[in-house]
Amino acid sequence: MARRLSPVGLDFLEVAPVRLVFAREISATPAEAYHAIAEEVESLPTWFRSVKRAVPHDEGARRTVQLAGGIRFEETILAKEPDEVYAYRVDETNAPGVRHLVEEWRITPARTGSRVQWTFAVDGAAPLRAFFKIASPGLGTAFRGAVSSLDKQLTKARTS
Repeated sequence: MARRLSPVGLDFLEVAPVRLVFAREISATPAEAYHAIAEEVESLPTWFRSVKRAVPHDEGARRTVQLAGGIRFEETILAKEPDEVYAYRVDETNAPGVRHLVEEWRITPARTGSRVQWTFAVDGAAPLRAFFKIASPGLGTAFRGAVSSLDKQLTKARTS
């Protein structure tokens, strides 16, 4: 059953009880990475395996994301700064125990491409907070795999 979450802004990224930050350098340029992450929302499942479906709405101001296992998120985009930042909050979900959830993708130039950083900020019931602290290594592995897959996809497109 879907539940509405309390709305929060970008400041939640700094004050969330659980804040997980992962980063990886890739060969894609910041423009290529940003375009794939923020503008080609429907392609998300092709490089992030845990995502089964992603659909933009309202000219990119909102999106629906469905994860493997049936978890669904209705999201509002909080920041779209081309080639730099893409952030969103979850407004509604069927995931139990969540009160607030904001994610940010920050892209910066790096040696031969980009550094992609994903911040996952969440609050909820105590068992949920404990779960995400324990699940941090798995989320990090999922992030690194997804960004590596994205980089391979972008490299292939660039060289085709």
